[in-house]
Amino acid sequence: MESSQSKRSASFSEQTSQPLSEKDMEELQSTLPPDKKLKAGREYIWNRKSKRKAEYWKYYLEYVENGKLRAECKFCPKTFAADGNLNGSKNVKNHAESCLGNPINIEKEKGKEKQTKLYFDQEHESGELKCGSRIINLNDVREALVHMIIVDELPFKHVEKPGFRHFVQVACPRFHIPSRVTIARDCLKLYYSEKEKLREMFKTCQRISVTIDTWTSIQRINYMCLTAHFIDNDWKLNKKIINFCPISSHKGEAIGKAVEACLEYWGIDDKLFTVTVDNASSNDVACAHLSRMVRRTGCINDGKNLHVRCIAHIINLIVWDGIKEHGVCIDRVRNAVKYVKNSPARILRFKDLVQKANIDSKSSLSFDVPTRWNSTYIMLETALKFRRVFSGLSLPDGEDLNDNERPPKPEDWEKVERLVLFLEGFYLLTKRISGSHYVTANKGLGEIASMYDMLNNWEQSEDLNFQAMAIAMKKKFDKYWGDVDKMNKFIYVALLLDPHSKMIIVELTLTDMHGPEKGTKLANDVKEFAYSLFEEYRKMYATSNIPDCGDNMSMDIDNRPEEEEQDALTWWGKNGQRYVILNRMARDILAIPLSTVASESAFSTGGRTLDPFRSSLTPKMVQALLCTQDWLRAKEVPIVDVEETLKELEEIEKDDEVVFVDSLV
Repeated sequence: MESSQSKRSASFSEQTSQPLSEKDMEELQSTLPPDKKLKAGREYIWNRKSKRKAEYWKYYLEYVENGKLRAECKFCPKTFAADGNLNGSKNVKNHAESCLGNPINIEKEKGKEKQTKLYFDQEHESGELKCGSRIINLNDVREALVHMIIVDELPFKHVEKPGFRHFVQVACPRFHIPSRVTIARDCLKLYYSEKEKLREMFKTCQRISVTIDTWTSIQRINYMCLTAHFIDNDWKLNKKIINFCPISSHKGEAIGKAVEACLEYWGIDDKLFTVTVDNASSNDVACAHLSRMVRRTGCINDGKNLHVRCIAHIINLIVWDGIKEHGVCIDRVRNAVKYVKNSPARILRFKDLVQKANIDSKSSLSFDVPTRWNSTYIMLETALKFRRVFSGLSLPDGEDLNDNERPPKPEDWEKVERLVLFLEGFYLLTKRISGSHYVTANKGLGEIASMYDMLNNWEQSEDLNFQAMAIAMKKKFDKYWGDVDKMNKFIYVALLLDPHSKMIIVELTLTDMHGPEKGTKLANDVKEFAYSLFEEYRKMYATSNIPDCGDNMSMDIDNRPEEEEQDALTWWGKNGQRYVILNRMARDILAIPLSTVASESAFSTGGRTLDPFRSSLTPKMVQALLCTQDWLRAKEVPIVDVEETLKELEEIEKDDEVVFVDSLV
């Protein structure tokens, strides 16, 4: 008598001898999720009147392989032996109930990972508590934890600290805290996920400008940070760190090749528009290498204006020359501040003198950081408010002290007063041009002209020291910006693309800086360049099915009175369709950053250093954390300084009963 197994095998032969028709295959394909495809060459069986009764079989496709029946999951690549006479159905059933590709199971998992929490809302008027409940998704809690670790720059070991574990136990008892290894893996997963989103965004952007910055780890490993700047289809300015990698050499060719490799990896080597770097000679070589690259891949203006010099870096060079001329008076004020702040008792004495002098100021004395000239400016500006108080203190003085360690004299305070006034203009200017979340390119020429006027005014100073300082600084200014050819011409065109500006403003600015004859010539050079650039864009983007839409060779834009308060990007977002060619130019040129670093780092000459935690990681993990942190941070959320505000702490400590004893007072 023929066994059921042999009968089953015979039935397979009949099935395989009659392959599914094209219509059957299409119908079978329609039962699969959109991202799942039938495997080519696989002998599928589709019996519309299947005798399989269990519900889980609807999640499988059946096929024959080497004369044996198998089942393929519709939601993942897994397959199972499926002959009911030879194989049990336990594996098929278990997988159907656990496959996370199946939407039914995803919903089940979400349900399992939820915790209902009671909460109490206080009624402010009555003081009563109102009880309610809400569902907490534990998967969301884990994702939020990963987000916190990355954005707040916390070490992976943070999840194993007793204080954090206690907090979670109180706040969400059912949440299982992952280990530091698991958290590290989760951070990498989030990095890969966000990277793919950014890669898709790059596919829709027009052109990209980049900035190159260097960092150093505590092991003295040099890192290159490459940041992309671009305006998207919604006329929003984007800043994204796309690479943070070790570099073996600071030579220009090595930097250029590293940047080229990164751009090729992201698929944007044919979209590079400008490169903003500081004034190191190696960067000149790197930009020359990248200019050759864009001439191969496609570029605007033959890559001649690819190189943009960091304005913030040039301002730093100018300002530090000024500060060095007044080293003695700065040191004297710094030592006076240090003397007061190094003793709690002296701080109390200082506050008492401030009250007696009726000085109405909420400022607190602050130390400066030698490599950050803005902190020196803030220290001097604050100390100046309390100059009368310092004169009432018994500051250290004696023959054993160096000249710059003595108490500040009245003439020192007079110099500091003028120096603060001098530094204030450069401080505000640097902050304005170092923003990374708003357009700065259209402000470049105006800010340079403002700096020119400041130096001119100080050249006329009656103080010979300040006059000599301004003259020396003016020479450095002329080195970089004294000629139109010494500045990237895109910066001039950026002002023309500002809806609040006209060509006449460029002409007047250049005439004011260089005189009528030279200024007029420079203005004509700018106008000629702008027209040639316009024609290049017209040839690139004008097609037979796109009307002229108001583009004209005058380069002037009609701005209605009610639109005068709008920023440049908002204006172009609403009116760009009226200027088909000019709006293409605006999207590229307005995205050019004038500074290589964000405003919080623009005042530093000491370089940027990785913290001990990140210095201990592998280069791949460092890149994952820094890039993801940059991508996750919302524009409207400011970067929080790790240093506490001294004024706030002093207010908190008012009720402190601890008594400080200082024998030196």
